[in-house]
Amino acid sequence: MPEFEIQHITRYSYETPVRDSANQIILFPIKDEYQELLKQELTISGNPVVDTYIDYYGNEVGSFTIREPHQVLTINSKIWVTTKHRSLPETEIFPTQQWEDLKRLQFVVPYIDFLRQEYFQGIDELRTIVNNNWVQDDGPYQVALRFCKYVYENFNYIKGVTTVETTLDEIWKLKAGVCQDFAHILMEMLRMVNIPARYVSGYICSSKSTMRGEGATHAWTEAYIPEYGWLGIDPTNNCVANDNHVRLAVGRNFSDCSPVKGVYKGSSNHKLEVAVSVDHENALNNNETIINEAHATTKVADFTKNSYQRYLEIIQQQQQQQQ
Repeated sequence: MPEFEIQHITRYSYETPVRDSANQIILFPIKDEYQELLKQELTISGNPVVDTYIDYYGNEVGSFTIREPHQVLTINSKIWVTTKHRSLPETEIFPTQQWEDLKRLQFVVPYIDFLRQEYFQGIDELRTIVNNNWVQDDGPYQVALRFCKYVYENFNYIKGVTTVETTLDEIWKLKAGVCQDFAHILMEMLRMVNIPARYVSGYICSSKSTMRGEGATHAWTEAYIPEYGWLGIDPTNNCVANDNHVRLAVGRNFSDCSPVKGVYKGSSNHKLEVAVSVDHENALNNNETIINEAHATTKVADFTKNSYQRYLEIIQQQQQQQQ
């Protein structure tokens, strides 16, 4: 079984001291027959007490408050996990029966939440694309893979053009973004054909340098397949999410699964930095393994410009580099 050591650092730097910082974290890996948590070390500046509970979707959620004035908040989570390969769905012999089974889930909890579509201006255009890519003789598994391939081939993976606040309207206009944007579009497509779809946050732990999403938190989609269960599909890499994907949380969308979020009293000007490092096979037994925070990939959020402005700037920079 693959074994991974993952360090996830989140740092908020405030322009002036802030106080009464109330935070929620979902940094505790899902534990089931396909994923085992061997060990976790969680350190937070100020050493607050972290209370945990299980939310509606089965995620372990932590909450803490820092009342004292502070100018930096650092959350450092280090986990050691093993994952197990999951067999793929069998060839769908009775696709008609599977579609009938899915129809019956429209009024069944909790699938209702994972079938609800989010309205945006391009929804009619997307529905036309869905209908053109939906082969009636195919079963849900084959359709899900086809939709995944469509998102992968028709959306550009460009870092920095979107943020967690970017709407579906903006993503559809840009036809670009990162893993969370790809996941949201794929979920919309699946829900249009009555396949329950949920958002997954976590990490991609492949040793292949061609995989998108390494060095940061990752996101993908899970589609519900009758007689199989939830199948992870990664539209960012056009693959099934299996033993090289480590899951943190599931929900209706990013908001349900955000690794860190909170509120505080003080200046709104702040900088957010996120660093993720992954060490592969036998990480727990490797005494020489040191993940240095200074060498981790850092992402700095820029909230001063909208998605389209960032998109135009990045395209212009790419054109200049090619000249």
